[in-house]
Amino acid sequence: MQRLHVALHLGILLILGFSQVSTEEVNIVHYQPEQVHLAFGETVLDIVVTWNTRDNTNESICEFGIDGLQQRAKAAQMPTKFVDGGAKKATQYIHRVTLAHLKPNTTYLYHCGSDLGWSATYWFRTRFDHGDWSPSLAIYGDMGVVNAASLPALQRETQRGQYDAIIHVGDFAYDMDSENGEVGDEFMRQVETIAAYVPYMVCVGNHEEKYNFSHYINRFSMPGGSENMFYSFDLGPVHFIGFSTEVYYFTQFGIKQIVMQYEWLERDLIEANKPENRKQRPWIITYGHRPMYCSNDNGDDCANHETIVRKGLPMLDFFGLEPLFYQYGVDVELWAHEHCYERMWPMYNYTVLNGSLAEPYVNPGAPIHIISGAAGNHEGREPFFKRMPPWSAFHSQDFGYLRLKAHNRTHLYFEQVSDDKKGEVIDRFWVIKDKHGPYDPISTSDLN
Repeated sequence: MQRLHVALHLGILLILGFSQVSTEEVNIVHYQPEQVHLAFGETVLDIVVTWNTRDNTNESICEFGIDGLQQRAKAAQMPTKFVDGGAKKATQYIHRVTLAHLKPNTTYLYHCGSDLGWSATYWFRTRFDHGDWSPSLAIYGDMGVVNAASLPALQRETQRGQYDAIIHVGDFAYDMDSENGEVGDEFMRQVETIAAYVPYMVCVGNHEEKYNFSHYINRFSMPGGSENMFYSFDLGPVHFIGFSTEVYYFTQFGIKQIVMQYEWLERDLIEANKPENRKQRPWIITYGHRPMYCSNDNGDDCANHETIVRKGLPMLDFFGLEPLFYQYGVDVELWAHEHCYERMWPMYNYTVLNGSLAEPYVNPGAPIHIISGAAGNHEGREPFFKRMPPWSAFHSQDFGYLRLKAHNRTHLYFEQVSDDKKGEVIDRFWVIKDKHGPYDPISTSDLN
């Protein structure tokens, strides 16, 4: 009987129009941090923590420490309002806090947020700001939300402390702007189990082009102040340089960006080649999204002889990167874009310049190109030419990722891991150099 009276009472309320109380939209606020990720700051002992909130908390704070969360760092600037370019104009706020002047070789705990809401507690380990140690990295490109084949292994290995940094060589989420930015949000949540624990260093790819690369520019926090487009950092005996290949292909955003990047690259390479710097960090490794060379039978530019990144602007041959990288003695060039793995012999202008027939990667005469763009996405795998060119040393369509261990000033070790073969290493090789610096000049006759 009591239940009947309650039911009748509710029915009367509905008739009287009180139903609007239950159907009225609740004003939910979103102050909780999400999509937490790290990057190196201006040195490897400065760590930049980046995260998102849906609503503006008006402050960005990290609490951190060695044995607890005893220290507090607060951003001087307000959170950055980011509005997606899609129809819904979805808005979120990007928070950045730099944890500066950290102790080397130390594990820190941290969480981030504000007095309106905090993230879970994460950890990271700093390393050293000199060249006398051996960093380990995972390197890959072209990983989406759907079919992110490499993600589980990378999550597991990162949590085990296997890596000192990650390099993602362009093309994220497929695409970060899709579904009014919701695909980008989901991708950043997925990689949080990697990127909240080690610096997640990135470069831009063609899939980030929408709205003038606004998702890439706003979501990441690379050093250098160039909106994440070009920068460098030192890790152990390696000087790493990240840059944009997309400036050569999306010229509707202006030629000036090509000139600015090229001039910056040359200045950075000149600085890296100063005797005192090259002695401390003799290895120079670049990474950009679209390769100079590839053996893929899909019509991409890298399969053309006069690749734009390699040769420069069509018909002008201005600002080509192959002569620049050769002139300043770049050791290894890392690429993605092709959904495959390919290792090439040391090469310049299609001429193989092995160290020797027996030991091609011992004191090679030109940079070594490696493509690792197979971390997995919904677009699938890339075909190869039926007849492979002589400069291609190894290739595979397996989904997977590259590992690098920079052992010391003379030895680098690379291996490609196959997700298809459940973590089997399908390719491994050493690069050994007892002398670093610009390569020997090559005459035109040497290239014919």
